[in-house]
Amino acid sequence: MALLIDAKPGDEIIMPSYTFVSTANAFVLRGATPVFVDIRKDTLNLDESLIEQAITDRTRAIVAVHYAGVPCDMDPLLDIARRHRLLMLEDAAQGIGSFYKDRALGSIGALAALSFHETKNLISGEGGALLINDLDLLERAEIVREKGTDRSKFFRGLVDKYTWVDVGSSYLPSDMIAAFLLAQLERSNQLFEERIALWEAYHQRLAPLEERGVLERPRIPSYARHNGHIYYLLFESESVRNLMIDHLRAADIGSVFHYVPLHSSPAGRRYARSSGSMEITENVSKRLLRLPLFPTLTIRDVERICSAVERFFTGS
Repeated sequence: MALLIDAKPGDEIIMPSYTFVSTANAFVLRGATPVFVDIRKDTLNLDESLIEQAITDRTRAIVAVHYAGVPCDMDPLLDIARRHRLLMLEDAAQGIGSFYKDRALGSIGALAALSFHETKNLISGEGGALLINDLDLLERAEIVREKGTDRSKFFRGLVDKYTWVDVGSSYLPSDMIAAFLLAQLERSNQLFEERIALWEAYHQRLAPLEERGVLERPRIPSYARHNGHIYYLLFESESVRNLMIDHLRAADIGSVFHYVPLHSSPAGRRYARSSGSMEITENVSKRLLRLPLFPTLTIRDVERICSAVERFFTGS
């Protein structure tokens, strides 16, 4: 994405700090500066009310990261991007199969990135996909993908030979990786249904603990249809979260926290800047715990995990 929009030194790209390093790295590699904005308490996505105060005359784009496959509130973000003549980009790495209102994530911004990393809902080990919704960027995308040549035009008979015309690299997956992914795409509806069933089982089983006030469950806005990518819990404090990790480990259950905020990292301090307070980002990163959620997990497994979470609070 950064290459296609011709990001360069001096450009600023607005994004959350609570995301994987690849979101920022793509632009830092082109010399641009990530500008971090805090997240919302409910979805853990970009807080659209904080975007405009982060915009300067150097701002080029806003990157909406759809955390846990739950969509950002895209209409306000699109309105801000339109009024300030900024590009709207989607980091939909976790968002395949999710919808904002009636629009699939990845189909809304000018460009969008999907991930097929081994931790995602559909996997190829590594790799991903670039979705191009702004057709003005399509021709250059083909050139970049073809190692900087106009080879695609040659195959369509538009030029009599192809040559090096721009920067580019090799982004094509191997045939084996593509075949491995294709098999999942062909039964993706079933895979999504199975994953959502596991997510819903967690959500229903843990509701009484939220009612007791000892934890918080994920929030799904009315505009969202999510893909069940992550099931996380938020605890009262970092110390409680860490004790829960130890408690579950003793029961042979793996659970992990998630991102260390980019703005607090050595490279984040060197290559990026923050706009305003990162209070919610910092608070969430200390309290969040991800529970197991993978294709071979069963409802019975979910029940055992939830029982272990309950025992933590009852001491039984």
